Amino acid sequence: MNPQAQISEIVKQVAKKPLPPDPEESLFDSGVLDSFALPDLVSRLEKEFGISIPDADLAPRKFESLARIEAYLESRR
Repeated sequence: MNPQAQISEIVKQVAKKPLPPDPEESLFDSGVLDSFALPDLVSRLEKEFGISIPDADLAPRKFESLARIEAYLESRR
């Protein structure tokens, strides 16, 4: 499974809502995610991709959209 598909699947499982069709669309503005779901999302991303996300990076802006999440994960590898 490619990273984009993995990210989409994780977000779907955490949010339990359909994803926006545009990977650039805000997951928060569209109501897919809220600040309460962010820690769950980060935990799942850490486990799935074998990385550690520092507390300083737990800002919704870094996880705003599927595209931003993918870019962030690329920067952590």
